[in-house]
Amino acid sequence: MKTIKFLTLVLLCIGSIACSSDDDTTPQLLPVNSETISNLHAPQNGGQGQPVSGTFAKFNFATGQATTSDTDWDIAFRGTSIIINGGASLGTTDEPARTGNAAVYIEDGTMSSVTEVKTENLVQDITSSYAIPSGSGNGWYTYAGPPTHLINPTPGKILVIKTHDGKYAKVEILSYYKDAPDAPDAFVNESRYFTFNYVYQPNDNVTNF
Repeated sequence: MKTIKFLTLVLLCIGSIACSSDDDTTPQLLPVNSETISNLHAPQNGGQGQPVSGTFAKFNFATGQATTSDTDWDIAFRGTSIIINGGASLGTTDEPARTGNAAVYIEDGTMSSVTEVKTENLVQDITSSYAIPSGSGNGWYTYAGPPTHLINPTPGKILVIKTHDGKYAKVEILSYYKDAPDAPDAFVNESRYFTFNYVYQPNDNVTNF
């Protein structure tokens, strides 16, 4: 009889969510290994003193793909400008509305050395400036000027990003020219094609990579 009662209790425990031995903890997903996105085209109309326009090339870290969604994007590119889906629009022509809660900062280091998000450093786009500054030496790139007129990613600049839905990613921009040539020529190689590495942290409230 004692054996039967014990087995009955075990079976009841297995079928009940109230058992003290149950563990409802959701297993964490592993961060996405470093992925490379090649030739994300970010064309721009105007510039050089003329009004700027053109559709931003949007990217979603969860899917690892470009997107045309009005809401499910994290970061977007047009010319040398990079915006995030959080904060407010600068009001330029064709600039998408911010519908998410994305934020960003730039950290000096490498993809391997940046392992923790410093949440206190995260900032969003505002009506007077983008969170990722534009201009040579201010943000992600350096403009060489004449005679080469090259735009090159500044070494050691990692974009640390809070996504539109509160996850995290880190990004290293590798090239601004199509097919990421080792020695780009601004007069030969097509520009406004982003190649970058990224790591995405898919777990809620996890700030390490």
